[in-house]
Amino acid sequence: MISDVMTRSFDALNAYGQTQRTLQTNLNPTAKSAESEDSVTSFSNVLGDAMKNAIQVGKTAETKAATGLSGGGDLTDIATSVAEAKLTLQTVTTVRDRFVQAYQDIMKMSV
Repeated sequence: MISDVMTRSFDALNAYGQTQRTLQTNLNPTAKSAESEDSVTSFSNVLGDAMKNAIQVGKTAETKAATGLSGGGDLTDIATSVAEAKLTLQTVTTVRDRFVQAYQDIMKMSV
């Protein structure tokens, strides 16, 4: 079950790397507009998939916790899924905070 948490961490790392590549491509003035549109689509897909994954992790943790409360399930699986949901929530919160900060920085720029 620890491998599930590690897999999620690697997924988050890959999403972060994809985001960085997307931003670098968009900041490159020699990039073509088709590549730019592709990058935006890729970023949108990565973000959407990450959110769907986060929701699924939360639902899985809720299901396993409910099973544990009814007297069934393996305690290790329950604890692992709850820890994974906690890690996912922390990651989503951090990403949200970074987006808000980036938006605020953009709004402070003079035109």
